[in-house]
Amino acid sequence: MGAVTGQDNQPNSTGLEDDGNGNSRSQPPQRRDLNGWRVSGQPWEQTKPKTKPITSGSDKGTQVTVEIHSEDTPLKPIRILSLEKGSQRLPGLRGHNNKGFQGTEAPRPPGAKDLHAYPWDKSSLKSMPVDLQQFKKLDDYALKVNVKSSVEDLVKALLKQARTELEKVRAIWMWICHHIEYDVVGYHNKSQLSSKAEDVLQMGKSICEGYAELFEQMCSIAGVQCKKLSGHAKGYGYKIGQTFTGNSDHAWNAVYIEGRWHLLDITWGSGSVDDSFTKFTHRYNEFYFLTHPALFINNHFPDNSNWQLLKPTLTLKEFENNMLHSSNFYTLGLLASHPETPIIQTVNGKASVSVDCRSGTLFTFKLKGTDEHGLMTLKKHGMKLDIYPQETGRHKLEIFAKPSKAEASDGVYSCVLEYVVECESVDEAARFPKDLHQPVGPSWFSERQGFLRPSHREPTIHTNDGRCSLTFTLGKDISVLSSLHADGSGLAEDMGRRHIMQIRRGNQIELKVHLPHAGNFVLKIYSKKRSDPGNYDYIFNYLITCLNTEVKWPAFPQSYSKWMEDYEILEPLSGLLPANRNVQFKLKMHSIAKVLVQAENTYPLTHNRGCWEGTCNTSGCREVFVMVHENANHSFYSHVLKYEVETQ
Repeated sequence: MGAVTGQDNQPNSTGLEDDGNGNSRSQPPQRRDLNGWRVSGQPWEQTKPKTKPITSGSDKGTQVTVEIHSEDTPLKPIRILSLEKGSQRLPGLRGHNNKGFQGTEAPRPPGAKDLHAYPWDKSSLKSMPVDLQQFKKLDDYALKVNVKSSVEDLVKALLKQARTELEKVRAIWMWICHHIEYDVVGYHNKSQLSSKAEDVLQMGKSICEGYAELFEQMCSIAGVQCKKLSGHAKGYGYKIGQTFTGNSDHAWNAVYIEGRWHLLDITWGSGSVDDSFTKFTHRYNEFYFLTHPALFINNHFPDNSNWQLLKPTLTLKEFENNMLHSSNFYTLGLLASHPETPIIQTVNGKASVSVDCRSGTLFTFKLKGTDEHGLMTLKKHGMKLDIYPQETGRHKLEIFAKPSKAEASDGVYSCVLEYVVECESVDEAARFPKDLHQPVGPSWFSERQGFLRPSHREPTIHTNDGRCSLTFTLGKDISVLSSLHADGSGLAEDMGRRHIMQIRRGNQIELKVHLPHAGNFVLKIYSKKRSDPGNYDYIFNYLITCLNTEVKWPAFPQSYSKWMEDYEILEPLSGLLPANRNVQFKLKMHSIAKVLVQAENTYPLTHNRGCWEGTCNTSGCREVFVMVHENANHSFYSHVLKYEVETQ
C-alpha cells in the first residue's frame, strides 16, 4: 500500500504479483487463461482482471481463453474474442469402441443417480468429496512421470501410484494438464493438426478436441469409463448476450467414478495463451476438475442435454441468458451476484450491483475502463456498488475481487463478473471527485487497520451547513493523518489539511471538517504506528457533499509540531480572526507551565479547570500566535498555533 510522509500521496503500485505461495514476483507478459478471462495484478486501489477458456472444434471453431497480466496499465479484464465459428461438428460421441483397452464397458448414459439439483446450493464446488491435500503425493508423482513411448506405457507408469478410480483419473488429469500445451500454431493451421491420442502425446500439444481424446483414451486404458463430450462454451470470444447457433465449438469429458458421472474440462484446466495468441503458458486451474454440474453449466452447454447432469436441465435460451461467472468467482468463495442477469438498465442514471461472499473479500470495479463513476462499499459478507454512467448507451462493467490478506497490497485482483449496463439518461449531479478512491466509506478492512466503531457507516456524508464531525475508536499505537480534496477548487494540499481538525481523547479520535465552499469533497484518512518513524499508509476515504452555496468556512488555525494530538481548541475555531476586536481564547493543553497569545501586544492565558483562557486584541497586527512555556525554568516559548487577522 502506498505511503505518505505527512503528505497526501496516492498509494503506489507494487508491480508485483503473488504467486499463490505467499511470494511476490514481477508480473509476466499479458495473457489470459484458456477460458478467456483476463488476469492481472494491481495493488489495493486498482483492479485485477479475469480469465476465460479455450474452445475448439476438431477442424474449425476454436475458442481460446487467455489471462492477461498488464505490466504498466491498470488491470482491465479482457473479454473473450470469438476466433472462428466451427463449421464442422466434433466427431460424434456415439459408437466409440474401446477395443484394445483394458476391459472398460461401453459407457452407460447418465441416469437419475447422476443428476444434481439446479441451481447450485452454495456448497461444494465439486461433484464429489475431494481432499486435495490427500492428492499432494499423487500429484507430485504424476507431474514427474516422463513416459512418451506410447499412451499405454504412460498410463501404466501413472497407475503405479494410483489405486482407486478417483486416483487414476486424478493422475491422468494432472499429467495432461501439465504436459500437453495448447497448440496455437495448429489452431491457426488445421492441416497440421491431429487430435488422435498417440499424436497428441508425441507432439505434446493439441486443441480441446485432442485434450479430450487423449484423456478419454488414457481413462479407458486405466479401466475407467470416460466420455468425450461436445457442445457450446462461453469461452474466449464470448460476448454478453450472444446466441449460440450451428455446430459445437468445444470438447470436454465426463468420467464415471464410484458409480456416478462427473464432468471436467482438461483444456481449461491446463493453462493460458498470450494476448496475441502466439504463446501458451501452463497455468493450472483446479476448478475444472470434477466441477459441480450446476457450476459447469455456467459456461458449458453439451449437445446432448442429458450430459448437463442436472435436474432440471437448462434450455439453450436459459444458458444464453444466464449470468457468466468466472472460475475465480467460485474459488474466491463468492456465493451470488445481484442482479442475476448480465444486461442491466439504469434507473434515473443509476444502476446497482451487489455480491455475496462467505468472508471478507476485497473488491474493485471498472466501468468503461475506469472506477470514477461509482460508489463501492465493502460489506463483511460482500460488496455493494452504485454506478452512475456519465454517457448514455451500453457500457461494460467489470467486477474484480481478491482474497483478503494481512497486507492489502498482496496478490492480484481477478475479474469475477461482467455486466453490460444500458444507460438511457445521465445523472449530472453524480460527478465524483477524481481523488475519490474505491471502495468508499468504512468497512471490515478499515476496522482491521484499527478504525473501530465509526460514527458514520455510510460512504457519503451530506452536510447542509458545510460542517460535519466524525469519530472513531482507535486500536493501539495508531497515529492518524487526514486530508480534504476537491476538484478544481484550488484547495492546495496544506489547506486541505487545515479544513480538518483532529482531536484525540484517549483512544477516541474526532475529525471536525469545515468545508471551504459547496460541492463534493473527499476526506482521506491515513495511519501509521505511533512507534514507527515511517510513513503514513492510506486506509480509506469518505465522500462529503454540500449543496448550500452560502457555505464558506475559513480554515482552522495552523498548528506546529509542539501542538500535541490530544490538545484541543475550544475557541476560536476559525483560523481567520476579525480585525480590531477582542477575541476570547479557550484551549485544552496539559503539561504546560505558561501560555501566551502574541498579537501587537502579548496576552497571558490563565489556567482554569484544565483549560487555558483569556482575551487578546487583534488591533494593529496581521498574525496572532499562541506560544507555550513548557517548563517554568525555561526562558523560551514554543509556537503551537498561528491565526491570520482579516485585512480591513
